[in-house]
Amino acid sequence: MGDRYKGRVAIVTGAGRGIGRSVAMLLAEEGASVVVNDLGGGVDGAGDSDAPAAQVVREIEAAGGTAVANFDSVADYDSAGKIVQTAIDNYGRIDVLQHVAGILRDRMIFNMLEEEWDSVLQVHLYGAFNMVRNVVPHLIKQKYGRIVLFSSGSGLGASGQANYATAKEGMVGFSRAISRELAPHGITVNAVYPGGATRMTETIPDSTQQLRQQQRSAAAGPATGGGMATQGAPIQGPPEARAPENNAPKAVYLSSEAAGDITGQVIGTSGWPMTLYSPRHVIRSIHKTGRWTLDELDDLIPISLGANLVNPVPEQAPRQ
Repeated sequence: MGDRYKGRVAIVTGAGRGIGRSVAMLLAEEGASVVVNDLGGGVDGAGDSDAPAAQVVREIEAAGGTAVANFDSVADYDSAGKIVQTAIDNYGRIDVLQHVAGILRDRMIFNMLEEEWDSVLQVHLYGAFNMVRNVVPHLIKQKYGRIVLFSSGSGLGASGQANYATAKEGMVGFSRAISRELAPHGITVNAVYPGGATRMTETIPDSTQQLRQQQRSAAAGPATGGGMATQGAPIQGPPEARAPENNAPKAVYLSSEAAGDITGQVIGTSGWPMTLYSPRHVIRSIHKTGRWTLDELDDLIPISLGANLVNPVPEQAPRQ
């Protein structure tokens, strides 16, 4: 057992399995009192069960740690409030929020149902707001807090995941915005791009995996120096590199006292590496004093903004 989190209280959502479980276990190992939250549903969010969260609590306690289970949903504002209240009722405070909970409802946009869109945003993006909004008053009062939101490299663009990508990249904008608001109160907020062999990744069809690999390969041309190939790509290396537990040390570091100077960032935690993503910035521009005409843009775009442009999807022959 370590003591980096001695006296601290942490909430980990989606902590019944996979990445969330490993984060909760490591926080407890480092001395935190942990609220292990998990609705216990399927990958698609259907159903519920007390078993996953309760099992993680038993494992933490067996290892000498302190934890309590919570089975409320992050997707509802009042329900999320009950998760936070569990920490207050049991431990009297809250210092750390790690929002890992998520579901998948993969579908191409031309087949996606409104419910499949809504449910994914409700858990990931609305869940982030619900948890943060309920926890922030406690953090502001004590002038200290650490928030880590689990986004995804899929937010950079992944076929069949328009709902998931939208929710996950929305979480990046959310974390960057509130990091500015909360910094004066001693609260850091960061987003992570995790990865690993989990229940979620096992549900992705082989055909979709192959399509994404083709798109990554085409995008990694000479003009990009291969840089885009790593964005959302499968984890390379031996099977142990794909273990979800590899994310835990990096995410747990970000919610430690040592990481107090890191906020508003996007950090990759997938596999062996830990990576820092750059924020969006202008890479080319054209200027004119006055309004552009379409004729001018017709002439200028191909030799300026559009020169050697690499689109996220390679040119393909129309499907028959």
